[in-house]
Amino acid sequence: MAVRVVVGAQWGDEGKGKIVDLLSEKCDVVARYQGGANAGHTVVIDGETSVFHLIPSGILHENVTCLIGNGVVFDPEAFAQELKVLEKKKISYDGRLFLSSNAHVIMPYHKWLDADRERQKKLYLGTTGRGIGPAYVDKFDRLGIRIIDLFAPKILREKIEINLALKKPFLENHPVNIDEIYATFLKYSHWLEPFVKDTSAILNRMIAEKKEILLEGAQGAMLDVDFGTYPYVTSSNPISGGACTGLGIGPTKIDSVLGVAKAYTTRVGEGPFPTEFHGPIGDKIRNLGVEYGATTGRPRRCGWLDLVALKYAVRINGIDSLVITKLDVLDTLKELYVCVAYECNGKLYEEFPYSPQLLQACKPVYEKLPGWQTSTRGIREYGDFPANARSYIEKIASLAGAEIKLVSVGSGRKQTIWKAALP
Repeated sequence: MAVRVVVGAQWGDEGKGKIVDLLSEKCDVVARYQGGANAGHTVVIDGETSVFHLIPSGILHENVTCLIGNGVVFDPEAFAQELKVLEKKKISYDGRLFLSSNAHVIMPYHKWLDADRERQKKLYLGTTGRGIGPAYVDKFDRLGIRIIDLFAPKILREKIEINLALKKPFLENHPVNIDEIYATFLKYSHWLEPFVKDTSAILNRMIAEKKEILLEGAQGAMLDVDFGTYPYVTSSNPISGGACTGLGIGPTKIDSVLGVAKAYTTRVGEGPFPTEFHGPIGDKIRNLGVEYGATTGRPRRCGWLDLVALKYAVRINGIDSLVITKLDVLDTLKELYVCVAYECNGKLYEEFPYSPQLLQACKPVYEKLPGWQTSTRGIREYGDFPANARSYIEKIASLAGAEIKLVSVGSGRKQTIWKAALP
């Protein structure tokens, strides 16, 4: 039995969906603990792509129970769309997909506020406009509407009225109709009812029963609202500690933390990015890696592997094992570079700095490694990797401070090579 957290160890988009799908085959439960429909977890099975924004990707395995925890901000429209996708694929979810009654609901005005903020603010954060940030703001301002409120008509109406009254100055350009919003969300309660449960109780019971459990977040450690490149971050805690507050389990229940990182680095949206490519190589890696957002289609910024940031992610998450994805994207390169430190005004930084101004001014200190210039996409055993590819992997493990257990060389399930067993 193991309770394992899977976290993104960079700025998100590391390939967590594929890894969760792979590990889910031997799991009893997969639970999502934070974020919202701003995240896209992509899974490719027999050439067919599935993208999940709210539903854990473990749903593709018919014996897996999937939980959406209280730490998630829930968009009923996005959820309904994903259910239709499952139905089209003839994947049954009856009796094995549950939603926390404590999860907060994304309302229409959250999406309006999100979009307006991006258009009007001098500080452009590059959000997806899905209402995630404003929903979390209401949650912590104690104005949020929770799933359980959808089943209490009087409370639902009162909360909508209070929110719209307080937000009125910011919603003048939007067609606010209290009756319409109220009727829509009251209607959601009818079809959501079979899914709504005390997911904390379910999860803790299954832990007591020694079930195999996987806990997954969205985004990545470098977008964590407390430990990421603030203010260019998401609105919740993707780090492993968020699994406890986002699902209602104690930290002593977690047995291991698996970090997922690309063999290079990407990020979407604004914010400092010390190892970012400039010039043709950025376009080359973006196209080879198909680096476009699963949710928005936005092109991702690409750069060399930042081992200062990865070492930091290992520390703040307690990562004991790593997965390296998209190694194959580097197959054609003659030379590779990994960032081992930052330099700013003559000072060397080997630990990740919190100041975005300092990070923006930092220059990466690189170590050059030879490429392998041969395809790795067909490799299925770790010993079959070219010597330079193995050296690159071992360098990552040595400097990041965590053992690499799996290496991915493509989007398919079979394109994942086990280097060592997970704890």
